[in-house]
Amino acid sequence: MDTCDVKMYYIIIEKPGLPTLLINAGHICYIQESMYMSRLSRSECLQELPVFCMGSSYDRFLKVNHLKSVTAKEAELLQALGDDSERLKWYLERDALATALGLTKDTPVTVELDGKWLQGIVRYVGRLTEPKSTDPIVGTFFGIELQGEDKGKGPSDGTYLSKTLFPCKKDCGIFAPFSRVKPMFSKPKLVSKCLTFPAAQLAAQPSSQQAHHQPLSTGDRVTFFMDEDILHGMVMDLEEKDGRTLVIISTDRDEKITLPLDSVIKGELLQQEPEPMETDKAVMSMEEVHPLGLGVDSLVEVTLAIGPGYGTIRWIGTLPGQKGTYAGLELEDGYTGVSNGTFKDHRFFRCLPRQGLFVKLLSCRPDSRFQGASANVLQERQALRSPGALPSSPIASDQVERMLIGRMKGIQGHINSCYMDSALFSLFSCSSVLDSLLFKSTEPRDAPIQSTLLHDIVNPLRSEGFVEGRHIMKLRQQLQELGYCHTFTTEEKDPEEFLTLIMHHIFCLDPLLKLSAGGKVQDSYCYQIFLDNNHSLVLPTVQHLLEHSFHSAGLKLAEVPSCLILQMPRFGKKFKMFQKIIPSLELDITDLLSEGPQQCVLCGQLAYEECVDCFRDPVFSRTGFKVFCRTCSSQVHSHPERLSHSPSPLQLPEGYPAPTTLRPPPPAPPRERLELFAVLCIETSHYVSFIKHGPNSTDWIFFDSMADRHGERDGFNIPQVEACPEVGMYLVMSPAELANQVPRDMKGVAKRLFCDAYMYLYQSTSISLYR
Repeated sequence: MDTCDVKMYYIIIEKPGLPTLLINAGHICYIQESMYMSRLSRSECLQELPVFCMGSSYDRFLKVNHLKSVTAKEAELLQALGDDSERLKWYLERDALATALGLTKDTPVTVELDGKWLQGIVRYVGRLTEPKSTDPIVGTFFGIELQGEDKGKGPSDGTYLSKTLFPCKKDCGIFAPFSRVKPMFSKPKLVSKCLTFPAAQLAAQPSSQQAHHQPLSTGDRVTFFMDEDILHGMVMDLEEKDGRTLVIISTDRDEKITLPLDSVIKGELLQQEPEPMETDKAVMSMEEVHPLGLGVDSLVEVTLAIGPGYGTIRWIGTLPGQKGTYAGLELEDGYTGVSNGTFKDHRFFRCLPRQGLFVKLLSCRPDSRFQGASANVLQERQALRSPGALPSSPIASDQVERMLIGRMKGIQGHINSCYMDSALFSLFSCSSVLDSLLFKSTEPRDAPIQSTLLHDIVNPLRSEGFVEGRHIMKLRQQLQELGYCHTFTTEEKDPEEFLTLIMHHIFCLDPLLKLSAGGKVQDSYCYQIFLDNNHSLVLPTVQHLLEHSFHSAGLKLAEVPSCLILQMPRFGKKFKMFQKIIPSLELDITDLLSEGPQQCVLCGQLAYEECVDCFRDPVFSRTGFKVFCRTCSSQVHSHPERLSHSPSPLQLPEGYPAPTTLRPPPPAPPRERLELFAVLCIETSHYVSFIKHGPNSTDWIFFDSMADRHGERDGFNIPQVEACPEVGMYLVMSPAELANQVPRDMKGVAKRLFCDAYMYLYQSTSISLYR
């Protein structure tokens, strides 16, 4: 049994040829399932995995094509074997392993002892010892009471290391791994289990052969027996091996197992599962109805970590413990979800494992692949200002060159509008993180502002790559006429002033940022980085700046933000604190969270203590909060120079496993990261923006709403978007190389990104779907 509540993904090394890692084929490894799914979602072709090998506390990167997944129960059975070569041999004996999975208490078996096969009955299935501190599991053994003429030939009385695991007479017990145990009778595993059913119920059960008169195919619900449990799952595949048909099943516990065909019966023939929970749509408020009327069976598109994802809405309603209306999506083949239609043990709809995903209903938009033929109709709707129109999809990375690059592209500037132009272009051109602003229910007096933002600015930007300056002026006039500010049409503003006005005062969007300070939570939409006078930063990254700012202010994040807007440290708009700031393409916020598991900075295991005094200790690196497991904390603070430090306990989530003498410390938790998608820069009171539109280091564009001008007083500004792949060249430089770069000699527009950064915009591609 897994001693840790954190779900693990278990792996066996199938291929040899790894001498440099000092581990052999047949060794059992593991990785947190959440980390595995995270890496899988970020990579279309996963090449390596950071896994922990049994018996080791350090992770190692192993090639995926050397590995094969096993279930937790299979891993426990295999771990009971003596060495890696034996483990690999019996792993390849899939029939033997599948048979062992079905062995339960009171099953008649034969067991091998000193080359002889003895008769007995299984009395115990489980571990003989507790796991080591580094391992989540130990081997599963079978305790067998010898029977008949073989009584008295065993080495045990059911006791192991002075602990009685099952009672039997002296020399009548034996403990053995599955490789030395065989069922005495060749019959389906379900038969021995059915013997415990009442006679009337047993008579009502169809036989295995009767069950298979019904065709079994991929996607079918099936029932099978495992230990003392009746389990259910879904058929993933059928394969022929050695003249037998094997069924590959994904269980409702999200485990993958392989069983012989005669050990499985179709689910509906054995037990009728409860129907999915239905939502009473009559009680849904107007805010819970999609503005375009998307409903069950609608083909939709959502933004996933890998880009646009496509699927079908199978369910709409509320989820336990969640606010707002959600949609249950069945994703198309090629896209990985996280569910089979269940959420917190409640089934809401049915789909194949890993093909289901729950997202906020308003995160869904119509499938853009089927809108080409009706593009003109959609534009006509926009022209008519249809209140039901939905935002167009953000411009994908492979469309940027065709739709955005060039003159008269982006948003046209007009009369000190650059702060608004650059902010809107940054937020909406290639990202959908704040699309909820565009169709969120709002006050009637503010509806025209929302309509202008959606129909006149965002949709033309995404569908045509250009927004006329008059539309921006219209938005500014509306803001001014409604009394939000009497100088919106004439004077320059700050981007954060405009964004806070739009998000907070007009659309009443839930605060993007929840900051925890002294046990109290503060709400905000942007975060201004402040540094105390004691910092030693010279050429900081955004990661450095955020960590030092949080440390000096005693702040933590109360939750992972879907969008994080950071203002760089300045003395006013003109005076920069740093000549250069290095963009952090990923912002690791794990150690900035007030709750949640964190990794020890020394050994990588689960951390239980934080020391704010160690943050500035020159022995440690200048980045990252200093959190330790208890062992490392004790060692670090035994040094005479740190005896005065005062480590404080970290707050783990409710229900997270606490270490005990019998339970090893939970493994290292995954990291929480945000990705950079835009940077606003300012030079001589003029705002421009950089957009990171794709995964490659060269996927950068630069936008200036007033790059050029045609004519004088009666002329107009010419906006321009240009590719700036040279940014990637500087991002891979070492800090020393970058420090030696003379700004005026830097290629292209890269100097403006490194030297003039005003505001960084980060997003969480997973959290944004739920908020």
